[in-house]
Amino acid sequence: GAMAPGKKITARIKRTLPVKGPQAPTLSELMRWYCLNTNTHGCRRIVVSRGRLRRFIWILLTLSAVGLILWQCAELLMNYYSASVSVTVQFQKLPFPAVTICNINPYKYSSMKDYLSELDKETKKALETFYGFSEGKSKVRRSVDEWNSTGSDFFKQIPLLKFEDFSKTVTDFRSGQKRKIEGSVFHKDSSIVNSGDSNDIIGFQLCDANNSSECALYTFSSGVNAIQEWYKLHYMNIMAQIPLETKEKLSYSADDLLLTCFFDGLSCDKRHFTRFHHPLHGNCYTFNSGENGTILSTSTGGSEYGLQVVLYIDEADYNPFLVTSTGAKIIVHDQNEYPFIEDIGTEIETAAATSIGMHFTRSRKLSKPYSDCTETGADIPVENLYNKSYSLQICLHSCFQKAMVDSCGCAQYAQPLPAGAEYCNYKKNPNWMYCYYRLHEKFVKEQLGCQQICKDACSFKEWALTTSIAQWPSTVSEDWMLRVLSWDKGQKINKKLNKTDLANLMVFYKDLNERFISENPANTLVILLSNFGGQLGLWMSCSVVCVIEIVEVFFIDSLSIVMRRQWQKAKKWWNDRKRDRSGKPPQASNLERQGHDNPVCVDEDLPTFNTALRLPLPQDSPLPRTPPPNYSTLRLETAFTDQLPDTLEVGQH
Repeated sequence: GAMAPGKKITARIKRTLPVKGPQAPTLSELMRWYCLNTNTHGCRRIVVSRGRLRRFIWILLTLSAVGLILWQCAELLMNYYSASVSVTVQFQKLPFPAVTICNINPYKYSSMKDYLSELDKETKKALETFYGFSEGKSKVRRSVDEWNSTGSDFFKQIPLLKFEDFSKTVTDFRSGQKRKIEGSVFHKDSSIVNSGDSNDIIGFQLCDANNSSECALYTFSSGVNAIQEWYKLHYMNIMAQIPLETKEKLSYSADDLLLTCFFDGLSCDKRHFTRFHHPLHGNCYTFNSGENGTILSTSTGGSEYGLQVVLYIDEADYNPFLVTSTGAKIIVHDQNEYPFIEDIGTEIETAAATSIGMHFTRSRKLSKPYSDCTETGADIPVENLYNKSYSLQICLHSCFQKAMVDSCGCAQYAQPLPAGAEYCNYKKNPNWMYCYYRLHEKFVKEQLGCQQICKDACSFKEWALTTSIAQWPSTVSEDWMLRVLSWDKGQKINKKLNKTDLANLMVFYKDLNERFISENPANTLVILLSNFGGQLGLWMSCSVVCVIEIVEVFFIDSLSIVMRRQWQKAKKWWNDRKRDRSGKPPQASNLERQGHDNPVCVDEDLPTFNTALRLPLPQDSPLPRTPPPNYSTLRLETAFTDQLPDTLEVGQH
């Protein structure tokens, strides 16, 4: 019958157009077709070059180009998350920072005598036993019985010990008896001077209350350090039991600490200061805390326009064992920042005028994926105990305090209390000191995991300080100044002030240049794609279309050829299995019938009459309707050596 016109056109198109892409019968044919038709010149040269040497050189060059592209693109990807740092300096009116001032001595010794009499007595006894030091018949007031009894028991448990020639033989200062002790030795000083003089080694022993054989000895090469550390240990036990309201009364009031105040050329007073109680430094006072919602600023640099205060230190009321230096401690910080005076405070000496010049810098880092910093600290699994904005210091202290509560059952005195916890004291937690020392040792060695969890803040403000000191008051002005200051102090002091009780402090901006250091992404997606394009164009004369072509040929087409092969193999295996079961004679498969991939047609030329005649004819099957080859397809430009069945001309009846 006659063929429909549409089918006739389709058959003619199939016959005359070369076969493309996924219709290629084998992977090698597909690769050959790709190399002849692609825009990348290297691949084409591999196929059309004559001579093995030339072909080998082109293969080498093409592979080298591909390698270079992969290397360069990998570098571009790896450097994608890099940042460039820019520094901006601008001159403007600057907000004045918060300035927190503390007396180095936390509590008035005269007020603390009731609480510390027992501890001081023990300390003096130790000094007398070990160093022959005696301050004569000093009358120490008897303390409340409660403090008396518990203190004594406790001092018996943790006495100061003198070590004999680095051995574990010690002398107990209370009994004067020598004894052997067990436990591992921790040297709290960085190095022990091994002079062989046993008097140099002094320390104390802490034992596990639950297991008395578990002990740690803490030794110090300096007796001063040993006595101070031992004193501090007992002092913290006593302070942990005193309520906060009482401690605030035992420390210095704003009237006690501040004699005169000037800011920006104008007079100021205690109303400009906010009280803040620090567990180790007692009552501290913060100027410009921003608590009432206003933050002072300054539009002029120089010492005339900063903060100027005269502080009353009152050295006579210092605790002789707790602090060994005289003066005040100050810290300059942002209003939302917690003042870590014990860590980064600057000490101000008495009988001197201390000038602190400031340079202000704001820094901002890019967060993930550029750097491992945190914006607000909300992504860090540590509760902020300080009620101030996040910082690395806050995180580390909060993390240690949480570990302390979990491990020792109580909180360490120097840091804020977590919810539901209470401060450690030997009445309720007899084991806390051994536990604390062990835990602190782990913290320092980074075994608690705090240093791994805590991250830097992405943005922070910093005031770089430059300190200079002058003698104050001068010899000639000393007399009248001290008289006037004593008069200003009024009824609170009945004697003329001593210059060693006073400290003059000035805090000011050296200049009003604000330095802003910021990180910006060095790359954007547009730059990355442009760089990729440059690499592909330079080494392979390739574009995005060329990349799509590679994906199509090497992934989609190659996969379809492999899958088709597997499907044909599976089909053949299934047909053979069915035939074996039914016992029918073998039939020529569809594959053979079409002459496609026939072993007889393995030569490189297209099928001719001779090869077509040699095709094995299947038994009991009609002759294959393969027409004589179209002679126009014998040209060299033909796409493939083997034709697929769906590209053969359909015969007419």
